[in-house]
Amino acid sequence: MERKLAAILVADVVGYGRLMGLDEEGTLDTLGRIRVELLSSAIADHQGRVVKNTGDGYLVEFPSVVNALACAVEIQRGMRQRNQNMPYDRRVEFRIGVNLGDVIVEDGDIFGDGVNLAARLEACAEPGGISVSDSVRDHVGTRLGLVFEDMGEQSLKNIAKPVRIHNVSIGATPPGGQHREMRAPVNTHDERPRVAVLPFNNMSGDPEQEYFSDGITEDIITDLSKVSGLHVVARNTVFTYKGKPIEVQRAAQELGVRYVLEGSVRKAGHRVRVTGQLIDGKDGAHIWADRYDRDLTDIFAIQDEITHTIVEQLKVRLLPEEKTAIERTPTVNVEAYTYYLRGREFFREWTKSYLSMARRMFAMAVALDPNYARAYAGIADCDSAMLVWHSEAVSLEAIAKMSAKAVSLDPGLAEAHASLGLALMHDGRLEESVVALQQALALDPNSYEANFFYARYFYLQGSFQYSAEYFERAAEIRSDDYVSAMFVATTLRRIGQFGDAERWARKGIELAEGVLKLHPENAGPAHRGAILLAYLGERERAREWAARALLVEPDDLVAQFNVACAYSVMGDHEEALDFIERILPTSTWYQRAWFDKEPDLDPIRGYPRFQEMFAVFAGQLAPLTDPA
Repeated sequence: MERKLAAILVADVVGYGRLMGLDEEGTLDTLGRIRVELLSSAIADHQGRVVKNTGDGYLVEFPSVVNALACAVEIQRGMRQRNQNMPYDRRVEFRIGVNLGDVIVEDGDIFGDGVNLAARLEACAEPGGISVSDSVRDHVGTRLGLVFEDMGEQSLKNIAKPVRIHNVSIGATPPGGQHREMRAPVNTHDERPRVAVLPFNNMSGDPEQEYFSDGITEDIITDLSKVSGLHVVARNTVFTYKGKPIEVQRAAQELGVRYVLEGSVRKAGHRVRVTGQLIDGKDGAHIWADRYDRDLTDIFAIQDEITHTIVEQLKVRLLPEEKTAIERTPTVNVEAYTYYLRGREFFREWTKSYLSMARRMFAMAVALDPNYARAYAGIADCDSAMLVWHSEAVSLEAIAKMSAKAVSLDPGLAEAHASLGLALMHDGRLEESVVALQQALALDPNSYEANFFYARYFYLQGSFQYSAEYFERAAEIRSDDYVSAMFVATTLRRIGQFGDAERWARKGIELAEGVLKLHPENAGPAHRGAILLAYLGERERAREWAARALLVEPDDLVAQFNVACAYSVMGDHEEALDFIERILPTSTWYQRAWFDKEPDLDPIRGYPRFQEMFAVFAGQLAPLTDPA
């Protein structure tokens, strides 16, 4: 018996008994043609596996939640076309439910909570419609350009807790062709106030303080999301407005909310000023506004006061357990919090120098608060990256111990489980790694780390379609993250989606240029960008970026590997082989497995020199098994 995370689609014919009563033979014939002409091809095109077909119903498993929902939409749109000229009483319509959840696999069958919930969602769908769980909506985000209507939490038969359900508007697209997630402005099923927390402006006069204002915004969103009486727009959606001029009423309309919280943060020395204002998106009226001039040590109290004020202003009942959860701070030490936020910013650059700085920040946080789970997870992530990419002498046992410490301190922290998953992945314990990463995603589908690490896992496997999905999710969660955007471009290119790959490549290069202007000492944007410029045929610019990266970080293993890939793509094969020869002898099994799966090196694999280098390591690559 095996457990895994899977995307489940359940479809059922509406009024099957009535149709059979009218014309049994004709109904069976029609369903047979629908299966052959529409269902089978749609499911196959989206890599689904039919687990059960009962004649009037289907249970289908997909490895990708995006594929599952895309398949559901294709089926319903195809059925609408088929029914256009059919007599009303002879139309065949499906209800479809899609869920992402834990399933048990046994003898080719699947069952468990994930399947049960998908079946309940199907029963909630309108004829010709699709209902999905909150996890599906969060994972898909804006990728399919669909409109989700939040139907609120509903109690479902044999499901222990109320479930938030979203209906998918099949024919609707966002206004102006924008691929922004839109919400229905009126929802009779969910009367909860709908709130969006826009990114707080950094008023410190120092771009280096951006991490602090972003951290406060994220924490307020997290706290408000704990209040069951509120519907709060996800971080990845509101952060698309970061750095842009905002007209509040228009933003409220685009986000499908009634209330908008905006504010600013000014941090200077040991003092902080936070302003906040709650605005009615309907008419632009200010419901509440305040300014907090406090010592920096009061930052958590300020966040609590803002959260409680919004709850009071919107006349929302705050349950005792919610009050406790809001008032529970991630650390008792605000200085540790500041170090953690800065370390997280450095970590996402992935270069050796930035990883070293990130680790120092996380270590300082732990020194100030020995019970700070997030900081332990950060240390483990830095050590994992330093070991596998930069051949630093870090013990895998020590990394696993550090990530396990994070999990023990906060078992409900997605970052901690993601950190453990990364450590297990680097230790070659891939099955255990998948369990930890899926647990992280189950705890928080919006965790950047969980999505990014899971994407890396699939990339290592050579499963580029799944890798692209999770890298894209990470890029949506962190819209300013050039690394995820570049990986999306790379993985889409692997599966032949060249148009989308080019779009993401140009986005990644644009983001990388912004980072290079702010941090010319950072080699990461340059050596990663060199590969994308090579893809786009901008050879001279690719060489310039490669040279810049090596000038800044001449001994960085990742920089040399990426430059080798860029040269390989451009046809400069001898230069590519020089770099591979330089870094291969000191590489770990994980690095060589990555090299072994890297398509950018395909142009040089036929060279005797390349084959001789890799022959030295024959038999050393650990077996990589498919998590499915």
